[in-house]
Amino acid sequence: MEKVILDQKDAVDWVYRGEGAANLVLAYSGSSPVFMGKVMRIQKSQRKGKSRVHENEGLTAHERLLWREYKELMVWPNREIVQHVMSPLLGPQHVDAGTRVHVTKEFLLSVEKNVTCRRPACRIDSSQVDVNRDSVLIISDHSVFMNGTLKGGPCITVEIKPKCGFLPISRFISEENAVKRTTTRFKMHQELKFHNQEISEYSEYNPLDLFSGSLDTICKAIEALYATPQNNFRVFLNGSIVFGGLGGGASSTTVLVGEAFEDALKDVIKAGDGLCKTSFIQLVAETVYTSGVLGQLLEVQKLDAYDIEGAIHAYYNIISQPCMVCRELSKDKLSNCHTSLHSITLDESLKIVKDYLLAATVKDCSLMISFRPMEDGEVLSGSSNSTLYLGSTKQVFEYKVFFIDLDLKPLKKMEDYYKLDKKIANCYCQMAKTEHKADKAARRDAYEKVLT
Repeated sequence: MEKVILDQKDAVDWVYRGEGAANLVLAYSGSSPVFMGKVMRIQKSQRKGKSRVHENEGLTAHERLLWREYKELMVWPNREIVQHVMSPLLGPQHVDAGTRVHVTKEFLLSVEKNVTCRRPACRIDSSQVDVNRDSVLIISDHSVFMNGTLKGGPCITVEIKPKCGFLPISRFISEENAVKRTTTRFKMHQELKFHNQEISEYSEYNPLDLFSGSLDTICKAIEALYATPQNNFRVFLNGSIVFGGLGGGASSTTVLVGEAFEDALKDVIKAGDGLCKTSFIQLVAETVYTSGVLGQLLEVQKLDAYDIEGAIHAYYNIISQPCMVCRELSKDKLSNCHTSLHSITLDESLKIVKDYLLAATVKDCSLMISFRPMEDGEVLSGSSNSTLYLGSTKQVFEYKVFFIDLDLKPLKKMEDYYKLDKKIANCYCQMAKTEHKADKAARRDAYEKVLT
């Protein structure tokens, strides 16, 4: 990309696409060939009184030690971790490192003003555009084909947050948190989110289904995501969102929402009335199954071999501070396996924490799958994309798969991860006890009624 600096006058060409905890995403709507088919990621800052988002403020001394084998990370940490670390792990054909472009403060102030009316209220309350940055990340818009020009018809894209696809087996998981070995992190976190009123109802989605390698079970996972999208499932048509929430998540799919989505699919999925959504879910499931990309993602997730309950000890070794976890554990709960972690070498500690942070990144990333129906007789020439035949509609689709949101996780987040893990496990265990008591009481009442 040629060297440019975006100024105040350029802000009008960038429109709100969505946002996560740390970044706003804007899509280009202007006519410059440099930015056609691109989206921009702008870092956010937390408003006063709120906890900080995981911003990239340059690497700390301990992080430089942690990532020392990757010299490029010292310049642009987030961009370079995608290019030099994540790309080899997930496959370069599925990773877009993007390009840094310089911006003025006036550009960022104008963007802040322009997008406020589109942002969810919960996001506005907690965060704003970080106007003290001097650059933004430009990446390809993976919801369209061919640099923003649609080739031979419409393009539909699904964005999925797969979440953690395995149950941990680490020996460092405490007995009181043994539920982590049998219940998915996603299901347990749903309980905490419901308790905190972050969601209004539970999702039936099970990440293990999506990562199962079984077509029928993958289809079950996609159907569950469709039923309760929250912030884990969105669909775009020609770059515009047609299903799911922009930045605050979406609750259960109502009949009206389902009908609108069915209508939006008609130009892409050639199925009978009321069958477009079913065929679309089948298309997504078959692509996940055929492409095999979640197998690569799962391998990187499993770099977390120690669980946060083990990795947190290695973290304190790295920062050369007394282990707060060991201090808070009573002597009867402090096992030899915990204390043994404080006698390993610095290099061993660095590997444990580095692998944990890499796994944390991919447990929270998104998968973008874009589809373009091919015309009869059309042949792909010079394309790196794949094709899939959808039997239910007798259509052939060109598709491409990309992972996004692969930002470097700051080392200082380790303590936050440990605290959140405790909250999630505690909340779920308390819920299970309450339900068990209620169930016992209900059975007792029923038994007494029979006796009387």
